[in-house]
Amino acid sequence: MAAHAEASVKDFFFVRRPTVAIVLAIVLVIFGLVTLKSLPVSQYPNVVPPGVQINATYPGANALAVEQSVATPLEQQLNGVERMLYMRSVNANDGTSQIRIDFEVGTDLDMANVLVQNRVAQAQASLPDTVKRLGVNVKKSLSFPLLLVTLRSPNGTYNNAFLNNYATINVIDSLARISGVGQVTQFGGSEYAMRVWLKPDQLAKLGVTVSEVQQAIQQQNVLAPAGQIGGAPAPPGTQFSYVLRTKDRFDSAEQFGEIVVKADAAVGSLVRLKDVARLELGTQYYNSSARFNGADAAVLALYQIPGSNALDVAKNVRATLEELKNRFPDDIEYVISLDTTKAVTAGIDEIVHTLRDAVILVVLVVFLFLQNWRATLIPILVVPVSLIATFAVFPLLGFSVNVLSLLGLVLAIGIVVDDAIVVVEAVMHHMEHGASAREATNLAMKEVAGPVAAIALILCAVFVPVVFMGGISGLFYQQFAVTIAVSVLFSALGALTLTPALCAMLLRKSEPGRGVLGRFFSGFNRSFDRATGMYVGISGFVARKLVRGVFVFGAVIAGAYLCGRALPSGFIPEEDQGYILANMQLPDASSLERTAKASRDVERMILDTPGVESVTTVDGFSLLTSSSSSNTAFFFVWLKPWEERPGLLLSSFGI
Repeated sequence: MAAHAEASVKDFFFVRRPTVAIVLAIVLVIFGLVTLKSLPVSQYPNVVPPGVQINATYPGANALAVEQSVATPLEQQLNGVERMLYMRSVNANDGTSQIRIDFEVGTDLDMANVLVQNRVAQAQASLPDTVKRLGVNVKKSLSFPLLLVTLRSPNGTYNNAFLNNYATINVIDSLARISGVGQVTQFGGSEYAMRVWLKPDQLAKLGVTVSEVQQAIQQQNVLAPAGQIGGAPAPPGTQFSYVLRTKDRFDSAEQFGEIVVKADAAVGSLVRLKDVARLELGTQYYNSSARFNGADAAVLALYQIPGSNALDVAKNVRATLEELKNRFPDDIEYVISLDTTKAVTAGIDEIVHTLRDAVILVVLVVFLFLQNWRATLIPILVVPVSLIATFAVFPLLGFSVNVLSLLGLVLAIGIVVDDAIVVVEAVMHHMEHGASAREATNLAMKEVAGPVAAIALILCAVFVPVVFMGGISGLFYQQFAVTIAVSVLFSALGALTLTPALCAMLLRKSEPGRGVLGRFFSGFNRSFDRATGMYVGISGFVARKLVRGVFVFGAVIAGAYLCGRALPSGFIPEEDQGYILANMQLPDASSLERTAKASRDVERMILDTPGVESVTTVDGFSLLTSSSSSNTAFFFVWLKPWEERPGLLLSSFGI
């Protein structure tokens, strides 16, 4: 028997070459850790159908004119683009048109963007000249801001116009260059512009048309190159070369006022712009305004590129703002008035804590039943290898680190530890019958190698079919199921490689425990034996009569069905995200002044509500339609940290 055991030991590779198993485990851990650092982090998998957005502007046109002259020609060409699901257009009275095209889940967004651009190019000939001159923008559609960055003047030194113009010149470009930021949108303001308020009575009296005014401004407010003195080819002996500098473009209301709109040489009369218009330096648009906690502010919405790491993007944005802060004028500061990554961080932290607690519980249970610290150490070393190595497969499958994938790892802990325990218990069984650790490991592997591999394949057969589920639900649950299946495969690999190597190296013949721990284990074993006897007795009682077994099984099925019917159903569990969004709409044709007055009343109510940290208000804009309208306002309500809002009444739902 001993000779046979020695011969069989030589037959098992990883007992004879434990270094190979250890190196393999180290390589898997390194691959997993390196991959983990580069994986995108999000709260949930990206299951939203990818979309492309087309923006066009027809200044001065109402919503109906925009729909007929801009949206309709574009829609006729865009309809039926490859892999399109549906198309939606929003045309507003401020002359803007937005068309969003949603594509099938899994469509390459870059390719979809190219296809849409080709269709838009075909529609260009049918668009008004003004629209073509301003341009039709095609870009990837990003549904909700990752961050809201607010510039404010705590002492009220600067108004909304100055803050927005400063953000346009000094902040937006720096934020847009950050890796992972797909778009920076300005809410409630715009940059400075020279406002030309025409006087209709003077235009009619002097016989001047609006087109003549526009043409005069375009022709006279230009930079005209004046050439070069001394440039090549030049006469011999030329020592210097100068580029002539002409007068810069106009930058004040007085300069614009001197523009000649109309001249009559016969009578020697000139009509200047100041004769038919009132000029002032204002903002480009007055259709919306923004406030932070009731005070003027510039609000910048940062949108994340799909697939990027939300936490890294937010971190880089904060670092960039800290650098820009050093160049801010006095009495200007920035505030992160909405940060959706806080919920991501909190969710990931909770899962990580659960992961830690699960590992601790598994270790305690294993030690309680094996009652040998050396035997307990082996699963502790093997289980993390299978969990960490799972991350190495994520990029190949397009997965991210999110709540579902980490929850899959939490549930996998109880599964992957079984493989190592099966091997350890088999080895200890042979050691109790007199075999050495090396002999017992070899005998155990001959017995359990096949079953361990079979169990892993059976578990994979349970979870892998989820991969073939279609639609959004399928994508949502794929990461959960596939994470478990991959971790089970790595667990089986560890049970067949690292576990036997560690068993042969670490296990020793154990003696009955002594002292307090020995008495505790003795008492636990007696209690467990009694519980096992009771379970066997009950099982035997039920199994001896078919009717009893069928009745018990039916009762369990009926109970599970009734409990399932009683539970509320839903696609994604509702969670406190740390913020609330509110949209306000007044009757049609309400002025922006009336809307602002009503929004200030709502703003005060929100700020007086317990649990609210701040509120960012944008008058004249609705995030629901992503368009400006004088009768709408939108509120971004940022709540206090979760630890400062205990209880259901101070949750986002209670608030």
